[in-house]
Formats: sequence, C-alpha cells, structure tokens
Amino acid sequence: MTLTILKSKEKDLGEFSVKRILPSAGTRMVGPFIFFDHMGPADFPPGKGISVRPHPHIGIATVTYLFEGEIIHRDSLGIVQPIQAGAVNVMTAGKGIVHSERSGEDVNEQSRVHGIQSWMALPDHLEECEPEFAHFPDGEVPAITHDGCQIKVIMGEAYGARSPVQHFSPIRYLDCLIPAGSSLELPDDQSEIAVYIVNGSARIDIAGDTQSLEDGGMAVLKEKDTLCVFANSDCHCMVIGGEPLGDRHIWWNFVASDVEKIEQAKRRWRAGEFDRVPGDDEWIPLPE
Repeated sequence: MTLTILKSKEKDLGEFSVKRILPSAGTRMVGPFIFFDHMGPADFPPGKGISVRPHPHIGIATVTYLFEGEIIHRDSLGIVQPIQAGAVNVMTAGKGIVHSERSGEDVNEQSRVHGIQSWMALPDHLEECEPEFAHFPDGEVPAITHDGCQIKVIMGEAYGARSPVQHFSPIRYLDCLIPAGSSLELPDDQSEIAVYIVNGSARIDIAGDTQSLEDGGMAVLKEKDTLCVFANSDCHCMVIGGEPLGDRHIWWNFVASDVEKIEQAKRRWRAGEFDRVPGDDEWIPLPE
C-alpha cells in the first residue's frame, strides 16, 4: 500500500488566486472527483470581490462549499442563490448549464471569501441528464463529534451520520477539524480516498507507511485500507473519495467520457447555443 502525495499549484483567477490540486499529473481523479480548488482565503477591499462571468459546464456536478464569505450563484435555469458559509450547493450540469459567481451583498464592505470548489464527474448514464441546482443550508448538513474531532458530513455517510445532499455515485466528502495531538481513522469501505490539508499539518499513516502533509497538500490512496490522520497541530482537512467512474476527458469547463461530446460543447458555446443567465448578460469566450 502506498500513498501518493500531491502538491497544489497556485492559479491566478484575476480577482483572487486558488490552490488547484485536481486534476494533477498522474492523479486525474479520486473516485468521482475530477476537480478540486481551494479558494482563498481572499480578502477584498470595499467595492471589490469575486466576479466570475457566465460560463458553461457539461458532464459534471459542481459542489460549492464555503468556510467564510458569500457568493451569489446565478444560472441559466433562472436560479439566484446566495451561497453562504457551511451550506452545500450542488449544480448538476448534465447536458449543459451556464452560471456566474459574483460577490455577495457584503461587496461594499471589506470582505473575505474562503472555501472549496469541486467537480464530480457524472456516471455514463447521467452525463446528458437535465441540469438542476440544489441548495442545502448549513443546518441541514450533519455535524458530529467523533474521537474528539469535529466533522461535517458534506456528502455520503460516515461515523453513523448520513448527509441529505444528493449524489450520483458512491461518494464521501467530509470537512474535519482535528485537534493537535489527536488522530482520526477514516472509513475504509470505498476504493479511493484522499485527504487535503486546508491549514495545519498532519502525518498520514497507511499500514505503517507514514507521510507528512502540510497546507495545500493532498494524500491519495487508491486501495481499500485503513488510513489514519495524526494532527501535528490543529488541523483542518477535507476528505474526498468514492468509487472510480472510468476515464474522463476534461477541457476547460467541459467533462465527458467521449471527447466528441466536448467538441460538440465547444461548437455550441462558440455559436451561442447554450441558454443564457437571466440578469447577467456577460459571458466568457471559448478559450482558443
């Protein structure tokens, strides 16, 4: 049994930067997770903030989860939803959706945004499903204490708690706070699992193989076995995993099992054939 250690890469998005960890060279996916960005923490002066213009997606479900701040989601279904800390927001792109992400009502004050943006590839039979959006407020997301650790079960189930958040294949997504000197043994019932350090430091142990992990690093295990996280300092980490879905192609915001579906999406976006976002007339051109 061996752990793969991934290091995030800083990516400048204009108004702020993210730590991008998936896809990574040699590790394109963990279970259904094909994209994983750690946003911020980004501090904005009054009048400034996140301003991601309308852009399209196919073949995935996006999950937006904030630790701090607020983002206003708008999409081509006509949905306008403030995304706030602790809530879970799942946008299922399926055959195609367009959305924008803008700063919340605090844009006129000094503000901060900090969170995780992840994408889950959809199973083959759902790649071209109808798009939809679902919002789960903070109070609906199970928060438990296990072995002295504070855990939110964002998706799937763990330690006797089950999240109501919809998912499309076997999956696990946890937000964990592990006190310094404590440890957390992770469930071993799924084929792939990974631990990402938001802040703090830890030792990751699998069958006696111990690796150190710092801020912005991810440890990936692609076999079923007991994985334990030992916190060197107070440690905030995310756990993702599930069952693999098979190969996926990814280009810009498009994900598909068949590369021709991506080519079709390119043609549709270039020709203006995706639905627009009501109330947000800007758009991001197709990269060339």
